[in-house]
Amino acid sequence: MVTRIPPMVAADQGRRDFLRDAGLGLVAVHAGGALAWLSPAEAHAAGAPPKVLSASEVTTLEALGEVLLPGAREAGISQFVDHHLGVAAADSLLMLRYMDWPAPYAGFYKAGLAALNALSLAQHRRPFASLGAAEAEALVRGLGAPKPPSGWSGIPASLFYFVVRSDAVDVVYGTMKGFERLNMPYMPHIPPVKPW
Repeated sequence: MVTRIPPMVAADQGRRDFLRDAGLGLVAVHAGGALAWLSPAEAHAAGAPPKVLSASEVTTLEALGEVLLPGAREAGISQFVDHHLGVAAADSLLMLRYMDWPAPYAGFYKAGLAALNALSLAQHRRPFASLGAAEAEALVRGLGAPKPPSGWSGIPASLFYFVVRSDAVDVVYGTMKGFERLNMPYMPHIPPVKPW
């Protein structure tokens, strides 16, 4: 069970508190003029609308997340990624930050999701999110291969695969609850102030 963070009025929250809560992997969601900090899973369950990605990009990202790591959709991969695409690069928890990829990161995700859909349309005449499980898995397996799939264009396919998979792992298992699901003790250098 995820602990719900009570809503806070945006004007009352300073930058330091905002960064602390964002650093815990929480997602800022506006509701009724107030800022609520939710876990990505809570934001997904609440149907939090995207701020950076389009609805079709969210659908594609969630479908890709499910192929890479089942449970990523319900864990809130699209809410996590969308939130962190909308903050300053120095405040982002996306894998791209740690790889020193040049900001802004939205272009990377948008280009990769567009290339994935283009590849799916070329190979299957359908968007990626509408593929069956076997077709989607085969297509994604090709992204992680040393040689990019025929028809892939844009950012390196294997880099896109690595980044999205890493972000999916973070959102599914990068919490105290995620470690519990793995039957591993959570031993952070600095424990979070509040459970996520």
